[in-house]
Amino acid sequence: MLPTQLWANTRRSIFTASLPKNHENPLGLPLNNTRVPPQIPRRGPISGGLPAKRKIPNVKHVVLVSSCKGGVGKSTVATNLAVSLSLLSQRLRVGILDLDIFGPSIPTLMGLKNVEEPGLTQAGALIPITNHGIPTMSMAYLLPPASQPSSSPTPNSDSEPPTNEDTPVVWRGLMVQKAVQQLLFQTDWSAAISQNTSSGLDILVIDLPPGTGDIPLSVGQLVDVDSTIIITTPDILSLSDVRRGVAMFRKLEIPLTGLVINNAYFICPNCTERHYLFGGNPNDERNMFTKGVKAMGMEGDKIVGELPLVVDVGRGGERGVPYALSGRGVLGEDDAGKMWQEVMKTIAERIWGEVRARTVK
Repeated sequence: MLPTQLWANTRRSIFTASLPKNHENPLGLPLNNTRVPPQIPRRGPISGGLPAKRKIPNVKHVVLVSSCKGGVGKSTVATNLAVSLSLLSQRLRVGILDLDIFGPSIPTLMGLKNVEEPGLTQAGALIPITNHGIPTMSMAYLLPPASQPSSSPTPNSDSEPPTNEDTPVVWRGLMVQKAVQQLLFQTDWSAAISQNTSSGLDILVIDLPPGTGDIPLSVGQLVDVDSTIIITTPDILSLSDVRRGVAMFRKLEIPLTGLVINNAYFICPNCTERHYLFGGNPNDERNMFTKGVKAMGMEGDKIVGELPLVVDVGRGGERGVPYALSGRGVLGEDDAGKMWQEVMKTIAERIWGEVRARTVK
């Protein structure tokens, strides 16, 4: 019996102790239950002394458009939001800054593909490129057109030649942060306003890239932001990323206006009935999406607008003409496009109202 017990003890000490506990530590790292989770760096001498948040030169107010999830229509909403803000009765001067360094879409949506490089002021600042009355700036303007690989077959004559949006940006984090700071603070928005070059913009709409990485973090730490909207589709997969974005903006103490639900429903042209494409009405209390929105405290008036699915919105983006501009005054009373226009106008009015209220405070 003694040899059997000795062997059992030896086997337990040799094999069991070396195994990861419940597969929670497969790399064998030292356990430290008191370790604090990674935190977003704060301003102050301990964190390296980041500069205080400041205004973008020649810009009165900044509105961020984020999604933290790719493919939900963030850039399309950002473009149409800028146009809708410029069409308000206040006749605001509005610009768009495309900070999606790795996947810029604003040039296509604004009809500015393959434009020449932006000019420079005497001080060396970038001069925005304007179309549809909206000055814009994007990383794509600063890139050469993509070259056709020599090993690829002869391109089809019907296919479009490569553009500057096809040129990949293969950069590490430090270069991306430097480019972001230059686009933010070395763009002369007053140079794009021909009526009064000293006034600049009333509102700059910044189109952020997906995720919670370097770019939104840099903007949140460096720029004085007046409003933020987050674009989502009414499904749990999109909301899982939105939840992280909401937490990031709250941690950075950035004003969060609310959610814009894109493609919330589809209106049948024959029966005029609303069809919910993502498994249920997002306003239904039993819907998992609604429960998720409530769990992160974004229900009620935090839902800024619900945009229906309209085919011409995407087609307008492909042609480089924002639907908020091209669809005005040509829609029937019961048309889904008219509802889309009204919701977008309501979103613009809500954002401008909150920006003004923040300014008064």
